[in-house]
Amino acid sequence: MANRNAVVLAAGKGSRMKSQLYKVLHPVCGKAMVQHVLDQLHQVGLNQIVTIVGHGAESVQEQLGDQTQYAIQSEQLGTGHAVQMASSALEGEEGTTVVVCGDTPLLTADTISQLMDEHEAQNAKVTVLTTDVDQPSGYGRIVRQANGQVEKIVEEKDATDAEKAITEINTGTYCFDNALLFEALKQVSNDNAQGEYYLPDVLEIANQRGETVAAYQTANVNETVGVNDRVALANAEKLMKQRINDQHMREGVTLIDPDQTYIGPDVTIGTDVTIEPGVHIHGDTAIGSFSHIGAHSTITDATIGENTVIRQSVVTDSQVGSNVQIGPFAHIRPDSTLAEGVKVGNFVEVKKTSMAEGSKASHLSYLGDAEIGQDVNVGCGSITVNYDGQSKHKTVIGDDAFIGCNSNLVAPVTIEQGAYVAAGSTITKNVPEKALSIARSRQENKEGYVDRLNKRS
Repeated sequence: MANRNAVVLAAGKGSRMKSQLYKVLHPVCGKAMVQHVLDQLHQVGLNQIVTIVGHGAESVQEQLGDQTQYAIQSEQLGTGHAVQMASSALEGEEGTTVVVCGDTPLLTADTISQLMDEHEAQNAKVTVLTTDVDQPSGYGRIVRQANGQVEKIVEEKDATDAEKAITEINTGTYCFDNALLFEALKQVSNDNAQGEYYLPDVLEIANQRGETVAAYQTANVNETVGVNDRVALANAEKLMKQRINDQHMREGVTLIDPDQTYIGPDVTIGTDVTIEPGVHIHGDTAIGSFSHIGAHSTITDATIGENTVIRQSVVTDSQVGSNVQIGPFAHIRPDSTLAEGVKVGNFVEVKKTSMAEGSKASHLSYLGDAEIGQDVNVGCGSITVNYDGQSKHKTVIGDDAFIGCNSNLVAPVTIEQGAYVAAGSTITKNVPEKALSIARSRQENKEGYVDRLNKRS
């Protein structure tokens, strides 16, 4: 197979977004548009990827890191000029170069591969990715010769009435013979109203040389959507969400209301998982088979085991085992680990805490910076008092311990295996194994006190 390279055009300012955020960094389903493009290109199997950056270059490089090489387009002088910036990396190379825009997040690896395969099968020097639309207004039209070869791309403002009637449009994605590309770019002129160097002019140069200029038409119009403003961004979000949700449903996930379910592109979900409406699942999250995610839950960067139920709760950057019960209205904060069979009930907050098998905190508790053993019962309203105003401190609770309701465990403190803490206690010292610790004032009843109080008033 010939060498294959890619150039990603990501240097435009994107003024129509009316945003301080660089255009290609606007997220679609939680991921920057340009990252979607790079993710698909990496699946194609390319020798080199060069991303052209300009406005917001540092931000784009921070997002993409070492996934790509970079070239700077310091002046925005058109698409042809942008591709020229990649010459130091690609000029003189043999093979095929695909040029894609960084604001086309819906383009798939399959379509890019098919475009490159068609280009090489036709022994073409240029191949344009096209699609057919019902309303072509505003797009460049593909004008073909009688033999099917592409004669030219005509922009709307330059098209005749006959050309305006053409429904096959240019998507802005191209394949080139790499050697011809960089030779032809040196001949492209900026003698036009905008004073810019246009990449489609390479097609005309190739035709003048008698080379084959082909087109590959994709049937999936949605893939070719480019994002230039917030309306298009919302449309891309909707299309991507539908694509992601459809794929999960085909693989055995039940979405009660797909229109009201938001799943990120990197999420993995096992079979026979049920997800209720209003759920948001983001980042690098994995959910095991047979689990049930209740309405309006949010899960981010978490691992969820099998047969786990999460009801109207938030789980972030944590590990949740199998057969766990969470919620309703629980908050599992970062760096928490809930082992198999754990129960975290309503209005319980867990932060940087591990709970071993079978332990439970059923309601109204805060567990922060704690290590909780197996089969521990944390009573209602109990708190690990982890912060002294300057530093966080750790609470350790041994296996089979029982923490009574409304207990305050003032860290650093250890409740050893099998120990009991009486309800309402404030524990400031370690509790030995199998001991009962009571730390509260002795009850005193003052007989007749209310009558005496009323006489004073």
